[in-house]
Amino acid sequence: MPNFYTDNEDLRFHLNHPLMKKIVDLKERNYRDKEEFDYAPHNFEDAMDSYDKVLEIVGDISGNIIAENAEEVDKEGPKVVNNEVIWAEGTKRNYDALKNAGLIGMTLPRKYNGLNFSLMPFTMTAEIVTRADASFVNIWGLQDCAETINEFASEEIKEKYLPLFNQGYSAAMALTEPDAGSDLQAVNLRGDIKATYDKDTDTWYLNGVKRFITNGDADLSLVLARTEEGTTDARGLSMFLYERKSKAVTVRRIENKLGIKGSPTCELVYKNAPAKLIGDRRMGLIKYVMSLMNGARLGIGAQGVGICEAAYREALDYAKERQQFGKPIIQFPAVYEMLTMMKVKTHASRSLLYETTRFTELYKLYDHIGKERKLTPEERKEAKQYQRLADIFTPLVKLFASEYANQNAYDAIQVLGGSGYMKDYPVERIYRDARITSIYEGTSQLQVVAAIRGVDNKGFLNQIREYGKVEINDDVDYLKHKLIKMTEDFETATGEVKEKGDREFADFHARRLVEMAGNIIMGYLLLIDSNRNDDYKKYAEIFIKRTFAENKEKLEYILHSNLKDINLFKQ
Repeated sequence: MPNFYTDNEDLRFHLNHPLMKKIVDLKERNYRDKEEFDYAPHNFEDAMDSYDKVLEIVGDISGNIIAENAEEVDKEGPKVVNNEVIWAEGTKRNYDALKNAGLIGMTLPRKYNGLNFSLMPFTMTAEIVTRADASFVNIWGLQDCAETINEFASEEIKEKYLPLFNQGYSAAMALTEPDAGSDLQAVNLRGDIKATYDKDTDTWYLNGVKRFITNGDADLSLVLARTEEGTTDARGLSMFLYERKSKAVTVRRIENKLGIKGSPTCELVYKNAPAKLIGDRRMGLIKYVMSLMNGARLGIGAQGVGICEAAYREALDYAKERQQFGKPIIQFPAVYEMLTMMKVKTHASRSLLYETTRFTELYKLYDHIGKERKLTPEERKEAKQYQRLADIFTPLVKLFASEYANQNAYDAIQVLGGSGYMKDYPVERIYRDARITSIYEGTSQLQVVAAIRGVDNKGFLNQIREYGKVEINDDVDYLKHKLIKMTEDFETATGEVKEKGDREFADFHARRLVEMAGNIIMGYLLLIDSNRNDDYKKYAEIFIKRTFAENKEKLEYILHSNLKDINLFKQ
């Protein structure tokens, strides 16, 4: 099998983005670790070389181990034995390969046995691993929980638990309860999980049920629980760290899912489970889960892009080989149009993914630096700017990458025809795996609810105008003019919705407005990418022409629709 990093030039292109110099310099704090750790970089070039080499290792493991195990893992799946989740044999081999390569906890500081890597290469590993097996990335990617511990836990907790990740500890986020679903404020309102403090033992104890927990029964779990009696909102929720070796949690069952079958999704019963408070009481949802969600959205964005890439490559390979009417089917317009759009959607969502990753990393870096020293006024301004962008771009990338993953997986089966519907080909598994991406960590509809703030507060429009200031090569300037017209249409659409003054009308058209903004942003990103690589001109041209027409259609519908014409359920 090929190396899943070196066979994809787009990854190295995004890794070498101009903003990486700023990111790496901030991450390495002027490369101070070089005096204490012999593997720490001495300068920016040294750090980038390390990123490149590690990504090559991940690409090799993904192409030659994880991808090879994917079908076996899908068939075998995890099971519960003596109240313990046992991974499929292939999953164990995958995890051991990455653990033995020292790639668990890779973003953690070196003092906790991490590699102190930037979020950019970590997000790329999630994309690469997903391409090999979308179910395994749900286990591998949850090491991101370590970042939440590093960001908010006490030094005592960090020193005890963070070094365990490098030893191979797995992680989980135990947020959802049976009746609360995505409404995390409702946690424990129906008598599910709560936390109580025992003064005599100076210990918190968790009691209740969590459901739909990805990689449930992990070595370490971040658990959201209600600590404040009588509260009914987010201010009564706190975050806890639970360690599996306490053996105070019963695995009631592993869900029998449509896809991502290699990843255990569990229902868990906590019975006086001892846990450690992370950060401050009452901040579990308001601060800590919100921070987790930005990382989770990025993770699903990377998973979506990885699925896009896997589906496209499977369809492309088949179309080159499959003969019909005396020639390969890739020569038929009906087929090569699908493949072209699969390729363009993959590039567009990837550009959005890594732009969002840069925004997210920069605000988090400033937050960490602010705990070490006082930020300058300019740094505080930048931190706020990047956090605002991350807050609206993370739901945007989760929305588009997951929807494109589903579209590419659907089209891949169509290219393969009847063969694609059979389990003899990976696209059948890819199709099943793709479906969950637009559901978990917040459905596409909830991503719109989060992203619409960027429409209402003009966050998207302001960033679009910033992109518009970038000089573009003369030969594609006509595409920039199309984006300018798309921006005018977007402003017209938002103005029409605002003028109605009807909240229900605004909610109804929220997705159209968010998608219009996303189309413009991805168009600009591809166009800006073409300044560094001529190959992106063709991707930008195809994407902008298609979405120009798409945004026109959305505008027309907004201008001429009325709720009474389309709501069949209003009494």
